[in-house]
Amino acid sequence: MSVCVVMVACSVGEQHFLKGGIAQELRTDGRKRLTYRHTYVKTGVIPQANGSARVRIGGTDVIASVKAEIGRPSSLQPDKGKVAVFIDCSPTAEPTFGGRGGEELSSDLALALQTCLLGGKSGAGAGINLSSLLIKEGRVCWDLYIDGLVISSDGNLLDALSAAIKAALTNTALPKVQVSAEVADDEQPEIDISDEEYQQFDTSSVPVVVTLTKVGEHYIVDATEEEESQMSSAVSISVNRTGHICGLTKRGGFGLDPSVILDMISVAKHVSESLMNKLDSKISAAEACEDES
Repeated sequence: MSVCVVMVACSVGEQHFLKGGIAQELRTDGRKRLTYRHTYVKTGVIPQANGSARVRIGGTDVIASVKAEIGRPSSLQPDKGKVAVFIDCSPTAEPTFGGRGGEELSSDLALALQTCLLGGKSGAGAGINLSSLLIKEGRVCWDLYIDGLVISSDGNLLDALSAAIKAALTNTALPKVQVSAEVADDEQPEIDISDEEYQQFDTSSVPVVVTLTKVGEHYIVDATEEEESQMSSAVSISVNRTGHICGLTKRGGFGLDPSVILDMISVAKHVSESLMNKLDSKISAAEACEDES
């Protein structure tokens, strides 16, 4: 699976300067190769949603919201709820997002995030436990609709969106539901949704995405749009709290030796630990601010 990115034009001199800096462990904005830009998190930004969050990483600004609706489990998975991910790359964020370019990028990002959150077709490696969304087997479940909006883009969209989704899910509360006694198979049971009792969504297994972008002979995290324009390839790896790999996507036309990919996975696991801790801390602080307001 590939995720396309917006490319910016760099002069030959700018390209040499950028690549030379990365080779010497000093990027154009002063960061080291495995250092993220400043990250800002705010939760509860969309009152009508069950959960929402806004995340800014450098100049990349995104919003994620979670809407929960009562649904019916599919006949193939009667013991599970359902999750769908939709991404909108606003043309106001980047002129090239207008038309098919934005549609293709939105679709690619949504598919990559869906894979990261729900694992493969078997459900292996899923970051969201679909069984936790079941209310009554074969009859009633929660359907979660996760929407992401790109407000401004300066690289590393997938990581930013995954962080916003994790924050929005942490902010999500599902009301307690009572289901009436047994009814005929062809009838939907009566449902009583509480206005007072809520249960926080369990995000203990929700991963973060770490994208390693290869520029020259080295790879970096949290690449800016300018740095992405000089990449040969990039690998996005979703890792949960236990270090389990939930998903992996690659973009770029250049192939990578399996030993390089294994090294990238090792680096991603190491980076994800500090990223997860930092993100959890910022989400907790944002939740505390929301409670006070």
